[in-house]
Amino acid sequence: MLGDLLKIVLAVILPPLGVFLEVGLGKHFWINIILTLLGFIPGIIHAVYIIASR
Repeated sequence: MLGDLLKIVLAVILPPLGVFLEVGLGKHFWINIILTLLGFIPGIIHAVYIIASR
């Protein structure tokens, strides 16, 4: 649980890092990169969703 909290904090600061720590270099990582480049908030939302759903 503490690890998930740390990942969520990292996801708010740098969304792709939080997703990378959760799933590695999979498709969700690349989707998050694109969302973060299009707008920082969508990247954060996606990252928190990925971390919370696993």
